[in-house]
Amino acid sequence: MADDEDVLRLEEKIAQKTRELEILKNALREKEKRKGLDQERLKDSTYVKDSLPKSDIARYSRQLILPEIGVQGQKKLKNASVLIVGTGGLGCPAALYLAAAGVGCIGLVDYDDVDLSNLHRQVLHSEERVNTPKVLSGKQALNNLNSKATVNTYDIQLGSSNALEIISKYDVVVDASDNVATRYLLNDACVICKKPLVSGSALRFEGQLTVYNHEDGPCYRCLFPNPPPPETVGNCSDNGVLGAVPGVIGTLQAIEVIKIICGLKSSFAQKMLVFDALEGRFLQVKLRNKKISCCVCGEEPTINELIDYEEFCGASATDKTKSLDIIKSTSRITAKEYKDILKSDTPHILLDVREPVELEICCLPNAYNVPLRQLSAEGTLDTLHEKILSDSHDQDPIQVFVVCKQGNDSQKAVKVLQKSIETQTPEETSPSTSITKDSNTQHTGHKKVDLNQKIKVKDIKGGLLAWAKQVDNDFPVY
Repeated sequence: MADDEDVLRLEEKIAQKTRELEILKNALREKEKRKGLDQERLKDSTYVKDSLPKSDIARYSRQLILPEIGVQGQKKLKNASVLIVGTGGLGCPAALYLAAAGVGCIGLVDYDDVDLSNLHRQVLHSEERVNTPKVLSGKQALNNLNSKATVNTYDIQLGSSNALEIISKYDVVVDASDNVATRYLLNDACVICKKPLVSGSALRFEGQLTVYNHEDGPCYRCLFPNPPPPETVGNCSDNGVLGAVPGVIGTLQAIEVIKIICGLKSSFAQKMLVFDALEGRFLQVKLRNKKISCCVCGEEPTINELIDYEEFCGASATDKTKSLDIIKSTSRITAKEYKDILKSDTPHILLDVREPVELEICCLPNAYNVPLRQLSAEGTLDTLHEKILSDSHDQDPIQVFVVCKQGNDSQKAVKVLQKSIETQTPEETSPSTSITKDSNTQHTGHKKVDLNQKIKVKDIKGGLLAWAKQVDNDFPVY
């Protein structure tokens, strides 16, 4: 036994030393890389005096010959620092083009990891870096593109406690976030730190771009003093997005940042660009002037420090949809419990309340589809009641299980159905649907049916995501 313990201790010590050795090797490689860059700069400087290093002239030659950029503009880019909040669909193209243009220092803020579903639009990342922190994946991609760029990573959630400290270190801030709370946070922090904010958004086939707190233009609060109701705000995971749309907006954000750094007039201070990819149309909307009474950037601001933005917006500072819990536990079953119902061949009806386009992606067997948005439409509930009764297989009560992607819409549907059933007056059924079983005796004929007693509706907790996680690992997740 003692020998076994000695072996384990030695193995642990070897593993620890191996990790320490790897850390030292990485540090050495970084030092050698920096030494090589310093020698390259020294070599370049012997050939030029007041211009740029030879390697920079070769790299940026196509934009150097633009009179609006030139050597002085390139020097400004080299000495500039840009903070990009969000390394998703907007932040990725913005970061790539800023690094390619020669911005000397880029900060990346994101607390999420790369997911396979990100790759259709988040072009900094790759299959090899799935499950890697996004900021580290982004740093690797940017350094591969331009090894001279300094890339700072912040694998954290930006909030009231850290935003001012981070933002104050940069010249320009890019809002590539995906939620309202972070937009208000960035706006207020940029006003307090006196930084221009280049803001973009993209959803479905539409994108928007504007520049806040620049050239005496308005801030975000000048236009939107109060946040929208949380239920009216969409996100990519629920509403979808064409990958190239944030690509277009993120690239335009990079252009605005470059213009600001080089001292060129911004195209979208006091204007908003709206891009409609389906129509192939760009529209410019003139925005109101800076609001004198604005609580952040006005003449007598009442907000001089950052607040709790999740509380202010009534929504989380993330695009991840929170799981709701709005119905009684007795009206819910788990995915595993539904699997047992399927295996036992217990008669029931499965109601899928997703959109038809989602059913084409994946669905459970024998699901009957009525989208949630149609449940309250005139005649839909009556038709659904008839469907339930006709498919009841003489079961009493009839079991109806409702499913959606992640278990939120299904709960809403259960509430709608339960309310409609409770308010229904007993219906007189036709002979074909009035057969009942009472002990061993069957009675036919017209009969009043109390739907409240006849139909029992429950939702499947966690929806299809729970099914994929708890029951069938091969079930597609989107």
